[in-house]
Amino acid sequence: MANHSQFGFQDASSPIMEELIEFHDHALMVALAICSLVLYLLTLMLMEKLSSNTVDAQEVELIWTILPAIVLILLALPSLQILYMMDEIDEPDLTLKAIGHQWYWSYEYTDFMDLTFDSYMVPTTELPPGHFRLLEVDHRIVVPMESPIRIIVTADDVLHSWAVPSLGVKTDAIPGRLNQTSFITTRPGIFYGQCSEICGANHSYMPIVVESTPLTHFESWSTLLSS
Repeated sequence: MANHSQFGFQDASSPIMEELIEFHDHALMVALAICSLVLYLLTLMLMEKLSSNTVDAQEVELIWTILPAIVLILLALPSLQILYMMDEIDEPDLTLKAIGHQWYWSYEYTDFMDLTFDSYMVPTTELPPGHFRLLEVDHRIVVPMESPIRIIVTADDVLHSWAVPSLGVKTDAIPGRLNQTSFITTRPGIFYGQCSEICGANHSYMPIVVESTPLTHFESWSTLLSS
């Protein structure tokens, strides 16, 4: 959950989000090194007198041609690795289907019989003390901790987007099309997200709440809800 005046990312709650944060830090250090070098060269050119060495310097031209290519490779390789990791879905323990509506979400646990429900935002007037305004829902998604979860995302009317920042998940919900992604929660907790695609007047009233619990608690919850 993000805090007020927070400049960084939310705490990672999945392996994918940990990789994304590490890549962000890596890219930021590369950008910092480039900016420092450019600032140093600009200062040097302003402070020093120009000499004939800068007029015909093939070695310098060779360096500033090869160096950017090396930098791009250093950024591209980890980026491609993370993209392949995000697309890889290998034998999930649980499959969940999310359907976007104006303006609420419907969920179906496809591995269970008749385990479906709608998830609406809790109005501010009905919000219990200590809960987050515009983020709390009447029915949370409950998933087992440390288990591969596949989520299939689609929409019933207009474009939506199912996004939970702390899990590193963001998938567009498109009418007539099924998109899928996966995540693994590394710790128990409650993780908040929102629809990230402008979908109409009440776009900001489509929160997403994922509750990660131990497997025994998830089995008790699913049994209770199915009965």
